[in-house]
Amino acid sequence: MGYKSLDSVTASDIAALGIDPELAETLHGRLADVIRNYASATPPDTWRYVSANILSPHLPFSFHQMMYYGCYQDFGPDPPAWIPDLENAISTNVGKLLERRGKEFLGSSYKDPISNFSDFQEFSVTNPEVYWKTILDEMNVSFSKPPQCILLENFPGDGKLLHPGGEWLPGAYVNPAKNCLSLNSKRSLDDTMIIWRDEGKDDLPVNKMTLEELRSEVWLVAYALKELGLEGGSAIAIDMPMNVHSVVIYLAIVLAGYVVVSIADSFAAREISTRLKISNAKAIFTQDLIIRGEKSIPLYSRIVEAQSPTAIVIPTRGSSFSAKLRQDDISWHDFLERAKAFKKREFAAIEQPVDAYTNILFSSGTTGEPKAIPWTHATPFKAAADAWCHMDIQKGDVVAWPTNLGWMMGPWLVYASLLNGASIALYNGSPLGSGFAKFVQDAKVTMLGVIPSIVRTWKSTNSIASYDWSTIRCFSSTGEASNVDEYLWLMGRACYKPVIEYCGGTEIGGGFVTGSLLQAQSLAAFSTPAMGCSLFVLGSDGYPIPKNKPGIGELALGPLMLGASKTLLNADHYDVYFKGMPSWNGKVLRRHGDMFEFTSRGYYRAHGRADDTMNLGGIKVSSVEIERICNEADDEVLETAAIGVPPPTGGPEKLVIAVVFKNPENTGADLNQLRLSFNSAVQKKLNPLFRVSHVVPLPSLPRTATNKVMRRILRQQLAQLDQSSKI
Repeated sequence: MGYKSLDSVTASDIAALGIDPELAETLHGRLADVIRNYASATPPDTWRYVSANILSPHLPFSFHQMMYYGCYQDFGPDPPAWIPDLENAISTNVGKLLERRGKEFLGSSYKDPISNFSDFQEFSVTNPEVYWKTILDEMNVSFSKPPQCILLENFPGDGKLLHPGGEWLPGAYVNPAKNCLSLNSKRSLDDTMIIWRDEGKDDLPVNKMTLEELRSEVWLVAYALKELGLEGGSAIAIDMPMNVHSVVIYLAIVLAGYVVVSIADSFAAREISTRLKISNAKAIFTQDLIIRGEKSIPLYSRIVEAQSPTAIVIPTRGSSFSAKLRQDDISWHDFLERAKAFKKREFAAIEQPVDAYTNILFSSGTTGEPKAIPWTHATPFKAAADAWCHMDIQKGDVVAWPTNLGWMMGPWLVYASLLNGASIALYNGSPLGSGFAKFVQDAKVTMLGVIPSIVRTWKSTNSIASYDWSTIRCFSSTGEASNVDEYLWLMGRACYKPVIEYCGGTEIGGGFVTGSLLQAQSLAAFSTPAMGCSLFVLGSDGYPIPKNKPGIGELALGPLMLGASKTLLNADHYDVYFKGMPSWNGKVLRRHGDMFEFTSRGYYRAHGRADDTMNLGGIKVSSVEIERICNEADDEVLETAAIGVPPPTGGPEKLVIAVVFKNPENTGADLNQLRLSFNSAVQKKLNPLFRVSHVVPLPSLPRTATNKVMRRILRQQLAQLDQSSKI
């Protein structure tokens, strides 16, 4: 759709959008004032004034689009939807730090936080010793045994890096959960640490838990864990919704010196079983049921089907269970009863070497078995530092992000909030409806994390229209590619607060590319490498294109990142992330696997996976996992290829199944019925959130000389078909 420049927009054009003619005249008068007073201003400055003084959440989104696209009609790529101002920039975590120590870090060239943010990011990479010591101090991180230094780079005699990612915080002993619960300058015992509400109770006041109450709850669970008699360092799984119980359990497991095994509550029994076996979990925490509106979704029965070890089961309704517990399983009440003598007694945290495991998470690779990725005790501080630097999470903030402990953003949310003195906001229910929107209002959320598919639902249903989100200081988005118009709409719901795009990985414990409140933010784009990270876009020759030169290619990462993985439980870490990668300044680069573009205006844009995994609804999944299920779903199918296809207008990938039939003459197959069969099988055996968008029949699959399916070629072909509306 074409849009007029702002000086060509008339009151009639505004009224044609469904706006009352009298209001349209008023809005046009304000617009005329902007055009007259900002005639010589740049489009970003004009947009800043328009978004702040003309637009409001109550006006039709079509008017927001008219103003945005009219303002930037001749601007070119990457128009900023949000621009920082110096007064607010100075009040951010990074701004305050740079105002105090900018000249110490950057020398006489330091001017202000906005002008020198990119210089500070570069400083964080080239001076890790100074940077990370500073940030850990800013977050009040306490070590029972301080590190000998921040970073050691080890090079054995044969020239191959022993640890390409270096040795971080060598010699340190620490407990991240203890740091989450400790008293310091950022909090007192009366401070609120968790705010929550259950779906269906949307008219009741929000529930709150203070630091004193949280400490007491965590200590009791930690004592009860010790009563299980498990060996120190044992793996204990959590397969639950993200609620108060699961957060308390998570912190207690870490505090008591055990290792959390993260399992998403949406997984089928087979996927649960796989993760329990890989991690060698000795026990599992779960709920009886998951309640979503009027629906009761069995969870404990899936644990039983997965043949789990001893389960500690929390009743969902009162104190009764929907099914009888197995002989060795324990009710939540009986579990806590074992430690009643220790109620309100402080639990002495088990301090661990910094390289000890604290959490085992899973991420799909290019084989059917998920990669088991251990987080060390350093990883939580990477997550919290990203939040401190990029989302500006501070004492008194309220942080909400619909997620689950089975995905990295669940633990990320715990550490990003509590280590920075903020409150976690948890809605125990669906984030898609008006109940969640009201919770954001009532909890006074200041940082709201999203994934694009949630935003798309909000926009299409208009479920958040009547709620006041003015307390939000910024959004953050991760998990999948964003859509420009959907995120323009989202910003408009909170009076044009910025969206901080955030991209990383389970194996990193946070992000490698993101945004900042000290830089202009363009929709669906990243403005900076994450602090402490360096990025390289590989050219067609497999080597990095020159720095600051626009281009597109597979993204590689500098190897030195605090908290990044150094091992995998079920794969060779070096082979997965470093083997065959080019070197830069003597350091072998780390493989990531996404295709990225560095634009002429200095932004990064994501273009999907470069390997054989895809991203569905914020969940990375292997093509092989889906294909294995689809190949067995119909007797007429010879083979399939599962492809994630990004829509032409941007946004999350759609799952398309290319199918080859056993009978090449089978041209009359009911493709819609086959799509439904694939859907049913994938949702039952893999994940109920996945949906097959289209089925495309092919005579054969394109293959390499070594018989590997060329999914990248298929992705390109199917994307072209999508653009021509043939799928």
